Amino acid sequence: MSGSVPAPGRRGRLRVADRVYARIAARAAREVLAEAWPAGRAKGAPPHVSVAVPGSTVTVRVALELPFPSDIAALAAAVRARTAERVAGLTGARVSEVVVVVEKLVTGSAR
Repeated sequence: MSGSVPAPGRRGRLRVADRVYARIAARAAREVLAEAWPAGRAKGAPPHVSVAVPGSTVTVRVALELPFPSDIAALAAAVRARTAERVAGLTGARVSEVVVVVEKLVTGSAR
């Protein structure tokens, strides 16, 4: 074997499965929501994440339930920011968009 290293285009490429992006995004969203739910209150359903990987970018859609009352805009922004940061940081992929959909507001006594 020679000591030369092939050019970057000849070394191959890494393909990350869509489910990996989705798991990273779901974990990031759960972390934000765990900080938002006060102790002893009921929690909403886990986030539902779907991803699309058109080319070299990743688009993430996170559907979630939020506590009521809460600052919905701030929580959505936090989920969006942490999801983009974690997916990009752990996979090296460029995140083009994170769409946060609030499906339901959950009070402390509801589930």
